[in-house]
Parts: sequence; C-alpha cells; structure tokens
Amino acid sequence: MTLLAQISDLHLDGSERATERAVRVMDYLRALPRPVDALLVTGDIADHGEEAEYEEAARILAAPFPVLTCPGNHDARPAYRKALLGEAPGDGPVNRLHHVTGTAVLMCDSTIPGEDDGLLDTDTVTWIDTTLTALPQDTPALIAFHQPPVALHHPLPDAYMLQEPARLAALLDAHPQVAAVLTGHAHTAAASTFAGRPLIVGPAVTWTLRMPWEGDQAVDRDQPPGLAFHVLDEERRLTTHYRVVLP
Repeated sequence: MTLLAQISDLHLDGSERATERAVRVMDYLRALPRPVDALLVTGDIADHGEEAEYEEAARILAAPFPVLTCPGNHDARPAYRKALLGEAPGDGPVNRLHHVTGTAVLMCDSTIPGEDDGLLDTDTVTWIDTTLTALPQDTPALIAFHQPPVALHHPLPDAYMLQEPARLAALLDAHPQVAAVLTGHAHTAAASTFAGRPLIVGPAVTWTLRMPWEGDQAVDRDQPPGLAFHVLDEERRLTTHYRVVLP
C-alpha cells in the first residue's frame, strides 16, 4: 500500500496570508501519527515565478517525507529549477520519475511558458512513454501534472484545460500499469475519469473555486486550505480522502 498526500496551487507571493495557509497545511502533515510516503505538489507553487517565492517554498515544504513537485502555469521553469530544485536554470520541461514504496510517480510538466492552459509537449510525451516502457510490468504508476484534461463544468478552469488530451489518452491505452492521473489548477477538489482511469483534482491551498450553482463570485477566499490523501492498494485501486485544515 502506498499513502500519498497531495496539495496544489499554493501561489506563494510573499504575503502573510499565502505563507500562513501553506505553513498550516505542512504543519498538519508533519504532525500526522503515521507519516505519508510522499507529498505531491501539483503546480502553481509560486504566484509570480520569482526566485524569492521558490526560496520560501523550499523552506515551507521541507519535511521528513519526500516532497515531489511539478510546475503550474504561474511557475517559471528557470527560477523553479534554480531556487526550488537546486539545479542549473533551464527552459526545458521539468519531468521527474520518483519511486515511492514500489509505485512509480511521474511528475510531469504540462506548462506552456506564458500561457495559462496546458500541454504535454512532444518531449514530455516521449519521456512519459519511455519512462513507463522501462518500468517492470508489475510496477504500478501514477501520472501527475497541473492542468486537468477534462472539463470540470466551470467556465474558469474549463477555459484553460490541458490541450490535445488525446495524446495522453493514447499513452494510457499503451500503458495499463498507470492506475490514475492526478492534477491541480482548478482550485476545487474533484473526481472524474479520463481514458478509463480515475482522474483526481487536488484542492488548492490559496483559495477555493466556487462552482456556478454556489454563486456568481468564483473565488472563495474564506474556505480553509485543502489537501488530498491517496491510498493505492495492492489491487492498484486508488482511494482518495479530502481534508481541509482549519486554523
């Protein structure tokens, strides 16, 4: 069994509010009686893509368990690499494979620099295919990136979805060991399906999306920050539990 936590959309901008909410969630996770096997952070870690924001993120996200990240549309690859990952700055997609208690977790870069919608570009699609092909057939895998590949029935996130989702669907068809797809971006905890797999959208730390049936104002800044717990069991069944973290 693999136990993962997921947070998304911290939008750290140096403000007291953004910092407090991110620290609150991390304090909650560090205090769990049983630590998670890893924490996934699915993009929009910084709000402006500045090095100082990633330096703060590195301090806040420091934990006794592995912290796995991927960028979102608010993130900037060069500063993300330098200040968060401790690597040389670069403009190419940031794709990483992590092994967590027998599960392969692919943290993928679906960002288009300067744009809000997403795309798994040719380099990333090739990397995903090559990485999954190299895994033993009995190794379960999870794919995580920022923009959801399906509509969530709100005009704001649905205007900035993952483009060309058929490329991802073809990858999933070719690699049955992928148990689920995990994303962020939409600022609402959601569950759907994509290409016959569970599609889980992690809630945001910074603010929550108010759905059309909840009112005309899209941004709800009063909701507490959220997180998800994912349990991947021996049958490759993913079960997700959502939580909010009160002050």
